[in-house]
Amino acid sequence: MTRVTPDILLGWIWLAWLITWWGAAFWSSRTVNRAGVGRQLLFRALVIAGSLPLGMNMSHRPVGPVWWNPALPAGLPFIGAALAGLGFTWWARLHLGRLWSSGVTRKANHRVIDTGPYGIVRHPIYTGVIAAALATAFVPLTPLAILGAGLIAAGFYVKARLEERFLREELGAEAYDAYTRRVPMLIPRLK
Repeated sequence: MTRVTPDILLGWIWLAWLITWWGAAFWSSRTVNRAGVGRQLLFRALVIAGSLPLGMNMSHRPVGPVWWNPALPAGLPFIGAALAGLGFTWWARLHLGRLWSSGVTRKANHRVIDTGPYGIVRHPIYTGVIAAALATAFVPLTPLAILGAGLIAAGFYVKARLEERFLREELGAEAYDAYTRRVPMLIPRLK
């Protein structure tokens, strides 16, 4: 019988999130316009490149040196942080509703959403995934896992910047700039 370890639990959590996330992809409005594929290649490449080593880390056979491999009690805070990050993504996705898209797009009836998680950060889905990836990188903690989480964070930062330029053009600079002055991009402000 396989012993339940933090990396195995995180693997199941990520798998459940991925299945439900992509299963809900049909629940989206019609796309009116999208950023060109070439403009989206860099962020997609970074996220994929980061996901590979992070995924290998959860295979119970980490690659390279292991700096720390917590048992279940010590891994629970990281599991909790990953769950909180992925829960934040779902809150944001449900709040966004039919305006959600996996790519950088403008949907029918698109508007600036600035309530709920979008009143905390402008890109709560990216914030949640980055937080979950960073928490996952600690179970077990390896150089490759840290690299993977860093590449994912860089990929979503690049995507957030691209999306902001695109939405500013599509929705109007005045409305979008007012939002950017009120709400931080990825990291919530401490009050």
